[in-house]
Amino acid sequence: MPPVDFVLIGGLAALAGAIVQGSVGLGVGLVATPIVTMLYPSLMPGAILVIALVLPFATLAQELRHADLRGLGWAFGGRLAGTPVGVWLVAAAPDRVLGVVIGVVVLAALALTTWSADLPRNRRTLATAGVISGTTGTASGIGGPPIALLYQRESGPRVRATLAVFFIAGALLSLLTLAAAGRLPARQIVAGAELVPFVFAGFLAAGPLRRYLDAGRLRVALLVVVGTSAAALIVRNLF
Repeated sequence: MPPVDFVLIGGLAALAGAIVQGSVGLGVGLVATPIVTMLYPSLMPGAILVIALVLPFATLAQELRHADLRGLGWAFGGRLAGTPVGVWLVAAAPDRVLGVVIGVVVLAALALTTWSADLPRNRRTLATAGVISGTTGTASGIGGPPIALLYQRESGPRVRATLAVFFIAGALLSLLTLAAAGRLPARQIVAGAELVPFVFAGFLAAGPLRRYLDAGRLRVALLVVVGTSAAALIVRNLF
């Protein structure tokens, strides 16, 4: 069983992450992963992947019709290719090195998309983002930024719904792959299940913020969330 204090500390982290994801489209893994990894490393990445699988269903209950299903087909193909790489990294790479590399990759993608006037969203970029997402999502529970950056100029409902579909399929794929490789202890699944009530509470609390950001403020919020999470991941693993 997970430590007793995990429900409180991990639950608060999941609550905060769900508020962010419920309004921006991603965030539960970005916020909760550094905290859970630092305090309860034996529960990673399974615990975060469980809540990353569950939370998007709340988003789709409201905004499914806005999802870009055609574009996601290419991203899913990339995710299939990247997931085995993530499983290999979990087994082979030191945690600190892995965290720094993932943070640098996310920051590089953030810089590219922020300074580019119009980064095209096509089969090549979607598939590439899917590969990166599959690798980082399986290895660390943080797989949203590569896809989110490609959709940063879309409306709030489209960003959230598209990411929600991608997160469900991606988290499920990562969990199944980790299980098949013998890298998913049952205690990680139990720990993730204990955080689910906090996740749904955070989504409900995000309603007012979601409406505020949809009034032309979503892109800035999305970039801030992605950049902050990547920088925090790098700093935590370096120091």
